[in-house]
Amino acid sequence: MFKAIICAAAFAVLSVSAVQAQESAKPATNAAAIAKLNGMKGVWKGEAQGFNQSGPFKLTQTERVGTMLGGDVLVIEGRGYDPTGTLQFNAFAILSWSNEKQKYELQAYNAGRSGTFKFDLTPTGAVWELPAGPNARVVNTITLSGDTWQEVQEYVAEGQPARKIFEMNLKRVSETEWPAAGAVMP
Repeated sequence: MFKAIICAAAFAVLSVSAVQAQESAKPATNAAAIAKLNGMKGVWKGEAQGFNQSGPFKLTQTERVGTMLGGDVLVIEGRGYDPTGTLQFNAFAILSWSNEKQKYELQAYNAGRSGTFKFDLTPTGAVWELPAGPNARVVNTITLSGDTWQEVQEYVAEGQPARKIFEMNLKRVSETEWPAAGAVMP
C-alpha cells in the first residue's frame, strides 16, 4: 500500500513537472508576433461597398478585434449591415503565429465556409489571400493608420488585371477587452 502511495505521488509530481516544463518551453514569439497587430485591436465601424453576383452593394461594416490566450491569438469578428440594419455578412477569424512554420495562419469562417489562409505583415498593415478557383485568388490589403482601417479586396486571375470587388473604410470607435473579458470564473 505504501509503495502504491509513493508511486502515485511520484506520478503526480512528474505530471505537474511535465506541464510546467511545457508552459516554460512555450516560445515567447507567439505573443510577440501577435503584438505586431495591436493596431487592429478595438471596435471599428464604417462604410463598405462592393460587388457580388447580384450587383453593387453598400453596408455599414463593423469589426471587433481582441486577443486571447495571453496574447497568443488575435480574434476578429466582422459584421456587415444593409441600410435597413439587417445583418448581411458575418465572419469570424483567428489569427495565430506558427513557430514551427515561422508564419502567420489565419483561420476564417463565413457562411458555412472555412479555411486557413496566407497572412503577411506589410509596413502599413497586412495582406491576406484566399483561393478563388483555378489560377485565381482574392487578395485583401489592410492599411492601418492610427484610428483608421482600410481594407481593399481584389479578385486576381492569371493573365488579367486585378479587379476591386470590396472596400471598407473604418474608424476605431472604442477600445475593447473582447473576447478575453467576461471569462467564466470558478
